[in-house]
Amino acid sequence: MRTHLEVDPVVGLRSLEGVRPLIKDYAWAIDLEICVFPQEGLLNNPGTDELMVEGLKQGCRVVGAAPYTDSNPPGQIDRVFEMAREFDVDIDMHLDFGPTADGMDVDHVCRRTDQYKYGGRVAIGHVTKATSLQMDKFEAMAKRLSGAGVALTVLPSTDLFLMGRHHKHDHNNTRGVLPAHKLIHHGVNCSLSSNNVLNPFTPFGDCSLMRMANLYANIAQVGKRTDIRSCFDMITRRPAQLMRLKDYGVATGRTADLVVLDATDSEMAVAELVPVLYAFKRGRRTFTRAPAQLHRPR
Repeated sequence: MRTHLEVDPVVGLRSLEGVRPLIKDYAWAIDLEICVFPQEGLLNNPGTDELMVEGLKQGCRVVGAAPYTDSNPPGQIDRVFEMAREFDVDIDMHLDFGPTADGMDVDHVCRRTDQYKYGGRVAIGHVTKATSLQMDKFEAMAKRLSGAGVALTVLPSTDLFLMGRHHKHDHNNTRGVLPAHKLIHHGVNCSLSSNNVLNPFTPFGDCSLMRMANLYANIAQVGKRTDIRSCFDMITRRPAQLMRLKDYGVATGRTADLVVLDATDSEMAVAELVPVLYAFKRGRRTFTRAPAQLHRPR
């Protein structure tokens, strides 16, 4: 799991200090990767840069960005790429969060990815602005992302809840969830995730990635069997590719990290929102959820 961890001069490194015991206590069940992240701005928030650098020195293996919170969005992106190169870490930024396609930063990220030769090591999340692009521009963006090797993560629950709330009319509101399966058709690596759980931005949810896949399939009106399979891939092998996990997958000789679902194929797992039955970490069962039982009258 990769988690974005916010630092700013108000909270300092308290978030990092708080999550470290959790990582240690649950290492038997999950590998947790920290992305240090300037949610409240970077260039316009003195002291944040130093905190991010300190977080990277203390072992955070990914650096993030939120350019839309900054007075100079391209400048924040540039600085984050500099940090990534200095510490040889991956990049995962929240990007282009808004209802219209005005002032998108995705092309700037692709240019810097090419410049730094960072293809395969950069991911962007949200990108709700792209939902208002005409199809020709959407496809051009898809080809640009694919060519640069920039992955994209859609956050259905947060984006659906937040987008379209501030329109001046009370109907025809924007869904604001990017059709990631269409980007996959152009060679972009895409994933589905949850941005937050039970906070003001995402007040509903339970950390279930199966729920995210099912929710996304409904929002994006996914109908083709191959695209439904892509929804499953976007919570399994594609995030593993984004995180550059070299030991991922069920095969002889690989680490036995796996989740068992109550389904016979990936398409039905998404369609039926099936429950998880078991999970294993390095071959050891970490939890069991008993299937529902029917109690027939005697």
